[in-house]
Amino acid sequence: MKKAKVFAGITLLSGVALTLAACGKSGSNANEASNAAKFSQAVPTKATKNGGTVKVAVETDTPFTGIFNDELSTSNTDSEVMQYGAESLFGTDDHYVFNNKGAATIKIDQKAKTATINIKKGVKWSDGKQVTAKDYEYAYEIIANKDSKSQRYTASLADLVGLKEYHEGKASTISGLEMPDGENGRKVVLHFKNMKPGMNTSGNGYIWEAAAPYHYLKDVKFKDLMSSDKIRKRPLFFGPYKLQKLVRGQSTTWVPNEYYYKGKPKITKITASVINPNSVAQSIKSNKFDVIQVINSQWPNVKNTKGVNFIATVPLSYSYLGFKVGKWDAKKGENVMNPKSKMNNKALRQAIGYGMNVNQVAKRYSYGLSFRIPTLIPKQFGDYFDKDVKGYSYNIKKGNEILDKAGYKKKGTYRVQPNGKPLTIHLAAMSGNANQEPIIQNYIQQWKKEGLNVKLTGGRLIEFNSFYDKVQNDDPSVDMFMGAWSLSSEPSPNDLYSQTAPMNYSRFVTKKNTQLLDEMDSQKAFNHQYRIDKFHEWQKYMDDEAYVLPVSNSYTITAVNKKLTGYSLKPSDSMGNGFPNWYNVAYTK
Repeated sequence: MKKAKVFAGITLLSGVALTLAACGKSGSNANEASNAAKFSQAVPTKATKNGGTVKVAVETDTPFTGIFNDELSTSNTDSEVMQYGAESLFGTDDHYVFNNKGAATIKIDQKAKTATINIKKGVKWSDGKQVTAKDYEYAYEIIANKDSKSQRYTASLADLVGLKEYHEGKASTISGLEMPDGENGRKVVLHFKNMKPGMNTSGNGYIWEAAAPYHYLKDVKFKDLMSSDKIRKRPLFFGPYKLQKLVRGQSTTWVPNEYYYKGKPKITKITASVINPNSVAQSIKSNKFDVIQVINSQWPNVKNTKGVNFIATVPLSYSYLGFKVGKWDAKKGENVMNPKSKMNNKALRQAIGYGMNVNQVAKRYSYGLSFRIPTLIPKQFGDYFDKDVKGYSYNIKKGNEILDKAGYKKKGTYRVQPNGKPLTIHLAAMSGNANQEPIIQNYIQQWKKEGLNVKLTGGRLIEFNSFYDKVQNDDPSVDMFMGAWSLSSEPSPNDLYSQTAPMNYSRFVTKKNTQLLDEMDSQKAFNHQYRIDKFHEWQKYMDDEAYVLPVSNSYTITAVNKKLTGYSLKPSDSMGNGFPNWYNVAYTK
């Protein structure tokens, strides 16, 4: 699954919780399955030496935009090319919970409704200036000032007292952002209207996680920031490397930031260059790059390459099957369920779930690099994932029994509705790589074994943008649809499945669902066990109701030169931006 919206690849730094992802990029017809569990998340640790150049591939068929500032950039490719310098303020553990190992510490006080941030002494911009309280405050100004045209301003960020007033031009400062030791101090206290249990977790959307160099950018007007050379050509960062050279839209060259707070990194030079996805396999086989991401459908072609370590991670994303049971009411800004809709029958939805041979599909088309997922909360969320929810594994017999019992009688090949009317179900699915068509046709064949007449909306697979256009606008030609999400690192599913979430594309609204979502983000949920219990309860409820059925996820594999050490994809080893901590990467002795 390659993310295919500018927004779709937003890194963990973002306050944007989730994005649409396109399906596809899995594999070609093969029956062998590699044992995906063999992958490590990091290359082996070895003794290091100083020096050397590292070449990194940036896979895209379009030039990168080159907006080197977290407050203004929305493209994943920009994040990718600036990862060497764009360190986040806060470190996290492997479940994305803030710890004190990053450039700044953060302390949440639920009673006082504050977050206190202390930037560490010696955390310096690549021009040698200390990162200050004002640099953090200025990042909020960039986001909230309408002149900057930032797409980062959200209702969640506006939980900060005074941010909305600043955004609307009613105030010249942000009243809820306090700098007790002045602008040049290193302490910031954020005052919130409401406290949320996710505030201790990176990607929560309420707390910004980056800083911007005020001393360097202050003479640039907000309206000119995005096009300014100070952001496009000569940006400052406080991460381990600084930008030395830029070939617009094509490559960036990085050298050590001698002021880096953890000490000088070991590599002399890093170059990140754009490469067309079509030439990835050949580039891996010829060892053209030291770090390059594998396209899963090409895995058999590259897996025996000498001189590389293949490491992998499971991204925070999943594909799903959703059932249309209502409409979005734009006036009220909420989802409205239609109790009489065709798909508003639990038995029908459950049977459809049992009709999907997800494991067989993964084995045949993605070499075991994709796998069925049981719930709507990914396993990476640790305690919040309910391992007891088994989901809908392939079981045609069970599907048929459920349909018989619910009164979906067979008339010839196909079943009719309990009211005796014919039943045709229209499925919207995205076009993708060459395998997408056989995979979807396979599911249609499985459903036929249950006596269900499923037809493709419009008679064929639909291009990404038109697909979401139909799904978002509740096109009557869609009864069910196969979509995909890319998620934030804070696990709350509120922005996806609540009554007021535009992205709740099934349009299901129940009292119980609203109650559970409210409870998991409530004040009580500051108690970790209480929040876990509510997450588990919600997963069981969603599994039973089956308004949205989780389908699968896939590994993201990276080929790394065997001579490199310190390259790790674990969240705790990242620079808080979803990429490896390049300070740790070096050549082996």
